[in-house]
Formats: sequence, structure tokens, C-alpha cells
Amino acid sequence: MQLEIDAHAEQALTPLARDFDQWRQHRRTRFERMPPPLWEQAIALSQQVPIAQIAKRLHLRGSDVKKRCAAAPAAVAEPAPSPALGLVEVTPPPAWPRPPAAPEVDLPPADGARRRMQCREPQFPLAALVRTFLAAR
Repeated sequence: MQLEIDAHAEQALTPLARDFDQWRQHRRTRFERMPPPLWEQAIALSQQVPIAQIAKRLHLRGSDVKKRCAAAPAAVAEPAPSPALGLVEVTPPPAWPRPPAAPEVDLPPADGARRRMQCREPQFPLAALVRTFLAAR
């Protein structure tokens, strides 16, 4: 049974070990941080393979792998499948009738005083109001 576990672990670790080696060869400095995707894959494997074996095969410190596994329990859990997204037709709301502009009258100033009348009700007889106003002068 131990041979089955080791064979499975080796099969799971081989591609990841290759990715780690490639990253190590192409990094700019010796102390460059390891890319998060590599850490995430190593942490995901900790569910199937013992941490000591991961650390040994990937040339990592066991304590670092343990810390990462303890710090990221949410990353280890499998993400829930997202619902299939489809196109949804959105119909625009009905166009509300705009209120008619309030009638506005600007009377030319004869004495310099400006007179402006604005009626908020469009049905209001504004012409009668202007006549009444001018007759009172």
C-alpha cells in the first residue's frame, strides 16, 4: 500500500517539481518571491500527499509549506462550481412622459424692472394673466 501512495505522490508531484525547477532557473535574483500559483498548487497537493514529501520533492522547507497550508485553508478547499452564465435580455423601462415645460413669459422692461412669470400648470391661462397684469399697470 505504501508503494501505491508513493507512486501516486510521485505522479502528482512530478509536473509541479518541473515547474518549480523551471522557475528557479529563470528567476532574476536568488531571493525573488515564489509565484503564488506555484504555492497554490503545492498547498492543493497537501490534501493528497504528506507535507514532508512535498517539501522534499520541491526542495522547500517543511515549515514554510506547513505555514502556507495553515494560512490558506480557503485556498485548499475546492471552489464551488459557478453557475453557467448565459445572455439575459434586458428590456428598457417604459419611457415616462416628460412633464411639459412650464410656460414662461419674460416681459420687456419699460421702467428697468424685470418681470418674469412662470406657470407650473400647463393648462393655466397664462395669456389671461399677462393681460390682467398689464391692464393693472
